[in-house]
Amino acid sequence: MATVLIVDDDAALRESLAETLTDLGHTPRLASSGRDGLAALSGEIDAVLLDLRMPGGLDGIDVLRRIRSQQDAPPVVVLTAFASAENTIEAMRLGAFDHLTKPIGRGELKVLLDRLPQRTPTRTAARQSRADALIGLSDGMRRVQKTIGLAADGDATVLILGETGTGKELVARALHVHSRRKSHPFIAVNCAAIPADLLESELFGHVKGSFTGATSDRTGAFREAENGTLFLDEIGDMPLAMQAKILRALQERIVTPVGGKPVKVSARVAAATHRDLTKLVTSGQFREDLYFGLNVVPIAIPPLRERPSDIVPLAEHFLTLAASAGGSDKQLTPAAIEKLSRYNWPGNVRELRNVIERACVLTRNDIIDAGDLDIGGSQERSLDGPSLLEVDLPSAVAKLEETMIRKALEASGGNRTEAARRLNINRQLLYTKMQRYGLADGEVSGKPTPSVGKDDN
Repeated sequence: MATVLIVDDDAALRESLAETLTDLGHTPRLASSGRDGLAALSGEIDAVLLDLRMPGGLDGIDVLRRIRSQQDAPPVVVLTAFASAENTIEAMRLGAFDHLTKPIGRGELKVLLDRLPQRTPTRTAARQSRADALIGLSDGMRRVQKTIGLAADGDATVLILGETGTGKELVARALHVHSRRKSHPFIAVNCAAIPADLLESELFGHVKGSFTGATSDRTGAFREAENGTLFLDEIGDMPLAMQAKILRALQERIVTPVGGKPVKVSARVAAATHRDLTKLVTSGQFREDLYFGLNVVPIAIPPLRERPSDIVPLAEHFLTLAASAGGSDKQLTPAAIEKLSRYNWPGNVRELRNVIERACVLTRNDIIDAGDLDIGGSQERSLDGPSLLEVDLPSAVAKLEETMIRKALEASGGNRTEAARRLNINRQLLYTKMQRYGLADGEVSGKPTPSVGKDDN
């Protein structure tokens, strides 16, 4: 059985996790701050459960970086009640074994511990960066973010798969900005938008006079992305003759400009397509050897209809972008939220952004209602899924959730266990929600909220 160090400033959560670990046959060790956690590593620790947000000037990312810089570092699982694409990618890039959102149930903790290695190789800590445009905390998008974090610092070719409008270029950009290549160019080329007879020149460049119209030398995308990242979008539409040349560029890191001599290149390649490459290989439209050359690290982006919990956060993100571009600060009504959630989004994230931008332009007041959203009813789906207290909701519905929590706390005299029972959720989730709405250490309707753990025994 394992000795697991729990580093979390929340006493109630520490004790709850410790109790579960003991029940599962493991030995817990507790630390209330990042500094205490680092000091506790001097003993035999098999794994670390590390909170992301802690006071004292040393947060979870700082602690993770220091742990992973040590020899024979134990595997670290980062825990947070406030997951984001940025901290997920950063944690995985710095060597976290996993990145999980609180609360963590007994079953989830058991599965996690069963798959933990005894030790994982140390990794050199890299510079922090941001990926603000990659929105989504569904399970599918969390897998995407974790893969980005794991692959960012390598040189392996990445193949990004997903329907049109899912955000394949955003994933490629996130891969770039979280890599050591981020200070070098990110060059994107849409292979389907360039005529076949010009694609070779676009990618590899040409020398002056090599063909009619070549009035000057051209560098080409591979060399423009020197030491950076070259993103080849819609590579499934590339002509077969060009595919052979791309394969050579990947294998030998050499390109030959039209009319010129071979030149070494050092760009990392990320490719993307909405097409099924395996079917294209079978039909002879795509080279099998190129497919395997590209598919070193695959990243599959789920369509928006398969991650409905991301719809509202994405919509609110696009509302914020619209406001920052000079529009007014608009909000969605509950009816608008329901309509967005019921729609099947055949155009994925791109369609959602267009819908929100159109509503911002055409709606005169600061409230966007269901009738202001120009989306079709034929693509609606049922809303079977998590309850209100199990997903992140926009401000309009979040106010209702906060009110429900306040009333439950008032009715139970501030006893969190009783309030959680009334709300039909576990105590950890209730406390997470209280933190989100500033109720954990504040007041409920003018009455002081009891401190953690004092009212629940």
